[in-house]
Amino acid sequence: MRIIAIDGPSGAGKSHYAATLGRPIVPTDHFATWDDPVAWWPRLVEGVIKPLLDGSCGRYRRMDWSSGTPVLGAEVVVEPTEVLVVEGVSAGRRAATPWLSQLIWVEAADELERAVARDGEASRSDLVRWKDFERGWFQVDGTRDRADLIVQH
Repeated sequence: MRIIAIDGPSGAGKSHYAATLGRPIVPTDHFATWDDPVAWWPRLVEGVIKPLLDGSCGRYRRMDWSSGTPVLGAEVVVEPTEVLVVEGVSAGRRAATPWLSQLIWVEAADELERAVARDGEASRSDLVRWKDFERGWFQVDGTRDRADLIVQH
């Protein structure tokens, strides 16, 4: 199985780009929360990546944001596939390197405003805090510098 990571800042257009690839997608938004932006990684590795690499189905419980406060929601089953796309902030983290076939970085001008337009004005303060976090994350992780392809929206 090949794994393609699509990473970049919130509001850059990662989800849109991932959808154009026509492959199964596991979004990091199914794992991350405002208070846990990246430490959920072992759930993805143990529940999805390792089983798929062994030819079995992957499984995880996605975060349900419908109430405005994220809670664990429904189970998602990921069928074995030749190519899996992991999409979202931190999808291409350095810890994923052993599994990645390709890392694609997506960026855009006015990412904060794009994210607010997507999530609503009420989310602006959370998104500003998130943007501060992700800038530091990407700088330390060096994600953009390791990308095989950079896409600008």
